[in-house]
Amino acid sequence: MHEIDLEKYEIRTDMLVDLTDEDEKQYKQNVSYKDDVKISWLNLEKENKLNKPAGNYLTLEFSDVTDTDNLNKVKNVFKEEFLKMLNLIGYNKSMKTCVIGLGNKNSTPDSLGPKVTDKVIVTKHLFDMHQSVDERFSSVSAFYPGVTGQTGIETSDFIKAIIDNIKPDLVILIDALSSSSISRVNKSIQVTDSGITPGSGVGNKRKEISKKTIGVPVVAIGIPTVTSASVIVADTINYMMKNFAYNKKLSDKKINKFINRPVNYLNGKVNVSINDKKTFLGLVGTLSFDELSKLVYEVLTPIGYNLMVTPKEVDFVIEKLSDLISFVINNTLHNI
Repeated sequence: MHEIDLEKYEIRTDMLVDLTDEDEKQYKQNVSYKDDVKISWLNLEKENKLNKPAGNYLTLEFSDVTDTDNLNKVKNVFKEEFLKMLNLIGYNKSMKTCVIGLGNKNSTPDSLGPKVTDKVIVTKHLFDMHQSVDERFSSVSAFYPGVTGQTGIETSDFIKAIIDNIKPDLVILIDALSSSSISRVNKSIQVTDSGITPGSGVGNKRKEISKKTIGVPVVAIGIPTVTSASVIVADTINYMMKNFAYNKKLSDKKINKFINRPVNYLNGKVNVSINDKKTFLGLVGTLSFDELSKLVYEVLTPIGYNLMVTPKEVDFVIEKLSDLISFVINNTLHNI
C-alpha cells in the first residue's frame, strides 16, 4: 500500500493550546475556570517539541463576547490574568510602555491590532512635555506599522527603529492569529512574554519580534480570527463521528426512538470507539485527528482550495474584541 508522507503537511497554528491538545499529559498546563472562562497557564522550556519560543503562555477560552454580560465577564478575568503576566516580567507603573498593533487595517480579520491601538489611551507626549499628569496614568505610546506588503519595510525593522528612538521599557504587541481549531476562532486569547512571529499562522512568516530582536521586554496578545479550510473539514469529520456515536447511543434506548429534535451532542461526554470509527468512515475513521488534518491539508493545498476562512460576522466581533483588549490595556496600565 502507498504510504503518504504527512510530515511535510503541517497544519499551521499560532495557538500553543492547539499543539498541546494532542499531548496534554506531556505538557501539563495549570488550568482553572472563572465566570465560564477557561484559564490555562503553561511555562515552556527552551528545549521543546512544539517548535515554539520558550516563555510563559496564558490562554483564555470563552463562548461569546457579543453578549454584554459575557463580554464584561471576560474583561474582568482577562484584566486579572494579564496583570499576572505583567508581574512575571517585573512591570511597575513607572515603566514606559509602547503598544503596537500588528496587522492590516484594510483587512477585517487582520485589523485587530490597529483597531486596539486606536482605542489605547496615549500619554507619552504629556509626560515628555512635563505636564501635570494624574498619578493614575503611566507613560504610554501606541502605533501600528502596517504590513510589509503596504510599506515595503520589514515589520520588525520598522518597530526596532521606533523602539530605538523612543526607548520604552516594555512593548505590548497585539495581533490577529490563526488557529487549527474552529472552536477557538474569535473565542480565545493568547498572551505570552516570548514575543511573536507575524504571519506564521497563515504561511507568511516574517522576522521575530521579541526581547532578543528589539532589546525590550515584549508581551504579545493575540486572538485567532481565521482558520484554514482543511481544519474546518477535519473538525467537521470529527464532529460528524461524535454526532453518529451520540445518536447511536440514543437509538439504543426505546424511549428516544420517537424523539426527533436537534441537540447539542457536545454538551455530554461522547466517546467514539475505534470500531464505531471504522463503521462510520472505514480507513479514514481510524486516523488520529492530527493525521486526518494533515491528510485533508494534503488534498486541498495542491489545488489551491485550502482557503483561510473567517466567520461572516467578523466585522462585529472584531469591534467587540478590540474593545475587550483596549479596555484591559487601559485599565491595567492606567488604573482607570
